[in-house]
Amino acid sequence: MLLTVLSYVMIIIFMFVIMKKKMSPFTALVLIPLIFALIAMFAGVSKEGSIGDFVMEGIKTTSTTGIMLLFAILYFSIMLDAGLFDPITKKMIHIAKGDPMKVLIATAVVAAAVSLNGDGTTTTLICCSAFIPIYKKLDMKLMNLGVLVILQNTIMNLLPWGGPTARAMSVLNVGAEILAYLIPGMIIALLYVIFIVAPSMGRKERARLGIKQLTDEEIDAMTTVTDEETLAIRRPKIWLFNAILTIGLIALLVTDSFVGLGLPPLFLFLTGTVVALMVNYPVLKDQSKRIGANGGDAVQVVILVFAAGVFMGLFQGTGMADALAQSFTKIIPNQLAGFWGLVIALISAPGTFFISNDGFYFGVLPVLAEAGRAYGFTDMQMALASLMGQAFHLLSPLVAFIYLLLRLTGLDMGQWQKESAKWALGIFVIFVVTIILTGHMPLYIPQ
Repeated sequence: MLLTVLSYVMIIIFMFVIMKKKMSPFTALVLIPLIFALIAMFAGVSKEGSIGDFVMEGIKTTSTTGIMLLFAILYFSIMLDAGLFDPITKKMIHIAKGDPMKVLIATAVVAAAVSLNGDGTTTTLICCSAFIPIYKKLDMKLMNLGVLVILQNTIMNLLPWGGPTARAMSVLNVGAEILAYLIPGMIIALLYVIFIVAPSMGRKERARLGIKQLTDEEIDAMTTVTDEETLAIRRPKIWLFNAILTIGLIALLVTDSFVGLGLPPLFLFLTGTVVALMVNYPVLKDQSKRIGANGGDAVQVVILVFAAGVFMGLFQGTGMADALAQSFTKIIPNQLAGFWGLVIALISAPGTFFISNDGFYFGVLPVLAEAGRAYGFTDMQMALASLMGQAFHLLSPLVAFIYLLLRLTGLDMGQWQKESAKWALGIFVIFVVTIILTGHMPLYIPQ
């Protein structure tokens, strides 16, 4: 009982200090779970083990992601320095002609397309590299970019290679046909972001900025680099090589997601970074300068990823995560047994936000599923229901790549979470309503 209370209090305090900006995400991710872990251990309600063991186990879960992010950030930073995205930025501004509405819709479309590979890090790096210069040149709000990228990645993350769907499939032993049941909701949700969310943002930006009817000459002047230091690190003569290298790297990332080439993202970005440095900046002194100039941004993100690992390690190692999971099932009254599919869908929202996907699908879902079978729900119906909360999962401070998104866009986590959650609620409703209307999950089973 005490461990359950500690888990709830810890989460409430953590979200409070983040939302109210009382602590930075880095310090909150480490200090708050550490304090509550110590309380649990002194009170004798923690699982057996030491603080050090818990922390190291947690860091193991995020270490690969953290190192991969280090090289991914360095790679795309080098490409930005070399000017790979300059022609893309210029072309898109020519197409938009100064209309923020067109830029926002393009952002939503590109984010959805890039998210096909199921990797949030790649999606964030590509979208931010391509669009941040455009947003800054047109004085548009980067909050909109951060929200659109996460919403589209949230939807595409339901593809089996994204992670949560594969976990639900393995835990409840359901087949690949689950994707066919998810696709209608995913398509509607994508259209919702492209034709409702992005235009809504666009109308506000039009009202704030107006529609600038820029001439080609004005756009050329806006997009021409004049700073001497910037021009010194541009490599326009090697643009084609950089484009082929980047496209090839992305193609390998996507292919590995589908067929498993044995080429993990960490290895691909490490190799890509080395090749990019050697070709674009063959002089050793220049290579050191590029690493030094971009290393700060990379380190800022990586330390947050490791801090998230500390949070998960302490939360799960002490048993607070298990206590929280068990409490979910105990607080549900028996009168809701006939609505168990909807209950699982509603629990999956906070469940996958406050607990890692592994913790929810391997710890909480089996308990919920056991009760659901007794109420007449099939494993497929419960697997579908458990995935509905993914609409909010990527807003969680336990998701590593969001720190990259926040770092690149300069957004505050609390404000970004509130703005994104407002639109993510629409995605959640679309997911739930779609699987009910298509008959794949009953709203109610008489008991």
